[in-house]
Amino acid sequence: MVYVKIERSSTYFSRYQVKYKRRRQGKTDYRARLRLTSQDKNKYNTPKYRFVVRFSNKDVTCQIAYATVAGDVVVAAAYSHELPRYGLEAGLTNYAATYATGLLLARRLLQKFNLDKTYTGAEEATGEDYNVEADDEGPRPFTALLDTGLKRTSTGSKVFAALKGALDGGLDIPHGDKRFVGYDTEGKKLDPEQLKKYIMGGHVAEYMEEMQEDSEENYNKHFSQYMAAEVEGGDLEELMAKVMLLLLKLCYLLHKWDCAVTQVGVCCHGKLFHLL
Repeated sequence: MVYVKIERSSTYFSRYQVKYKRRRQGKTDYRARLRLTSQDKNKYNTPKYRFVVRFSNKDVTCQIAYATVAGDVVVAAAYSHELPRYGLEAGLTNYAATYATGLLLARRLLQKFNLDKTYTGAEEATGEDYNVEADDEGPRPFTALLDTGLKRTSTGSKVFAALKGALDGGLDIPHGDKRFVGYDTEGKKLDPEQLKKYIMGGHVAEYMEEMQEDSEENYNKHFSQYMAAEVEGGDLEELMAKVMLLLLKLCYLLHKWDCAVTQVGVCCHGKLFHLL
């Protein structure tokens, strides 16, 4: 086969259209963004809210945003580096922390729009698929669309942990249960106990105990932050239960920097608010 050199003429370059900057950088999927931001003409300037979930090496970011001509407007945001204020000081990027970040954003957003008392969310993390029910006499629930960015949406992805946290927090986000941890593709149903185990950090606790038995040196290296926070594998699920309770019941108190979590409750402005 004869080698033929491909020569691109001036006509090719005159017709070449440079792609958008964030497409060249590999940061934005514009095909997905177009479908998430396009609003019906008969809805005029009504915002189309997106539940945005992004991950970095040391943080999880959850935002409620909507698009405008000038750029995106962020209505509310929550970050996993805020979780130490609620008692979770280590493992801020795992499945349980991602769920807690989504839950924090949901409660924060509903409080901003005075919907937190109308839509209180799930009473506890049971692993069951929770869908908020509209109040016939009050305002409708806050609705948003899940924006995963370039993250792969495979079964068990942490993106859906944030989604589950937002759902349990009282947001209305169209979804199915096929991508949650514990979904059985053969039986076509979700295992709530398996999902609850991951939400409460049970898989991390098992791994901690297993590594501690196998190699003490590796355990000290991998779980140094847990050791600094004096958290062991057996204490993790109880700790996550307290964090979830704080996020659901006393979230508004910890917006103040002078509030602190104690063993019995939250101390804010000199007053003690008990957990139970």
